Amino acid sequence: MTGLVRKILAAAMGKCQITAPSHIEIEVPKEEAYGDLSTPVAMGLAKELRRPPRKIAEDIVRCIGEKERDEYFSRIEIAGAGFINFTFRDEFIHRELKRLLAERENFLKSDIGGGLRIQVEFVSANPTGPLHLGHGRGAAVGAALSNLLMKAGFRVEKEYYINDAGRQVGLLGESVFARYQELLGIGYPFPEDGYRGGYIIDLAREIIASEGEKYKNFDYIACEKFFKEYSCGRMLELIRKDLEAFGVVFDTWQSEKELYETGVVAEMFRYLREKGFAYESEGAMWFSATRFGDEKDRVIEKANGEYTYFASDIAYHKKKVDRGFDELIDIWGADHHGYIPRVKAALRALGYSGDKLTVVLVQMVALLRGGVPVQMSKRSGEFVTLREVMDEVGADTTKFIFLTRRPDSHLEFDLETAKAQSAENPVFYVQYANARISSIFRNARERGIDVDNIAGENIPLLKEPEEIRLIKKLLLYPMVFENAVTAREPHRITYYLQELAGLFHPYYNRHRVLGEEPELTSARLALAEAVRIVLREGLETLGLTAPERM
Repeated sequence: MTGLVRKILAAAMGKCQITAPSHIEIEVPKEEAYGDLSTPVAMGLAKELRRPPRKIAEDIVRCIGEKERDEYFSRIEIAGAGFINFTFRDEFIHRELKRLLAERENFLKSDIGGGLRIQVEFVSANPTGPLHLGHGRGAAVGAALSNLLMKAGFRVEKEYYINDAGRQVGLLGESVFARYQELLGIGYPFPEDGYRGGYIIDLAREIIASEGEKYKNFDYIACEKFFKEYSCGRMLELIRKDLEAFGVVFDTWQSEKELYETGVVAEMFRYLREKGFAYESEGAMWFSATRFGDEKDRVIEKANGEYTYFASDIAYHKKKVDRGFDELIDIWGADHHGYIPRVKAALRALGYSGDKLTVVLVQMVALLRGGVPVQMSKRSGEFVTLREVMDEVGADTTKFIFLTRRPDSHLEFDLETAKAQSAENPVFYVQYANARISSIFRNARERGIDVDNIAGENIPLLKEPEEIRLIKKLLLYPMVFENAVTAREPHRITYYLQELAGLFHPYYNRHRVLGEEPELTSARLALAEAVRIVLREGLETLGLTAPERM
């Protein structure tokens, strides 16, 4: 519908000798009385044309052809300062519903990407412990965004960056070593910043089971490599399993350590020196980040010879762009907000536009049980893992709740609400709509109705206000999809599905789908099938199942 309105507006502006903008904004009015779709295009043209926006809107409306008015719209009105509001004819939306049923998923999405390559890097949690809810939220956002972009015609690669070369992995290895000695009755000072979770003791017990007392009374430096590699490897294995249980699978896993071993970091240093973008000061090596828009220059090699995290990050992003991606999307924790300018500065230094990188920030999650906060602290070992929440409420519910808010907004996750089988539980409400429709079709088959060949010729019988609202909501999905893709915001699909379910359930409760009149029953089955098509498409995009029984 939005494409049709844009086409009509562009034609009308051409007739009025007004140059149409490259993109004509279309939106859904907040109140039903203002129509089905609206555009503020006249207000956007006011400055250029030096005329009041309402006068411009009047000209545009006057230039819309009578054929278009009669075929598509029951009303075209001008509101406020110059909004143009469109209300569609029932005959038109009935025709579009038939087209949705005929074309199904192809009706709902469009090839926006045209085969462009996008890499989405997300989760990338340090392999120093199990995934917590913040990681889970990032996983849900990254997977849903990847699905959304793939459905829009982009070629997407999902990548996990393994931070396995820094100080945190060293602390993990020493923490496990300390617990190993402790379990064997040997005192060893626990690292001040070490990891104290129960999983550290589990790792130490595993090593005792496989290696016995081989490292008892050892100096840690003598066995550091083993404890680091074993502990990091086991944590990474656990992370993979948890993500797979969450329905998130990556195409590639990039090791930070590998960037050093294969010379990618060294190559980056050579490039920066040769270009004059790196310099020595106070015994350290600095990247001239201020030359490329950052607020200050950044250390990439410390005075003691150690590389900073930022050094490997520059090398990592250089490797990304060298692989030929048209766009890079990084999904980071909100506490990394200040890191964006320096990475974009690095890309500019490497000869690429900073706009090549899109960063999605994800806020942490406040876990509640019946409204009471559940305390989390990774260092003290009191945090609740993603796996524990999945085991309690299910992967689908967990993902959907993560996607009910913008990723950069704070989210409260109440375990009791998540388990409720009621309208309070958003994922239950949406999935139950699909299950209800499946139940309708099972009952229809039992009555001998041929539900596999719903023709749609009776769709014009759908005249109840609730039916018209449902059809219009279904026909808005392509617009929601396009906007979600353009904004890189999969949570817009979540909002839409909740609104669609919120229209379907009251309709189901008020009107009998399988009634006494065969023609009306056929029409309502067609409507129910259309709702099911859209629900399944949206749930699949979010990475959720569409259960037929609940």
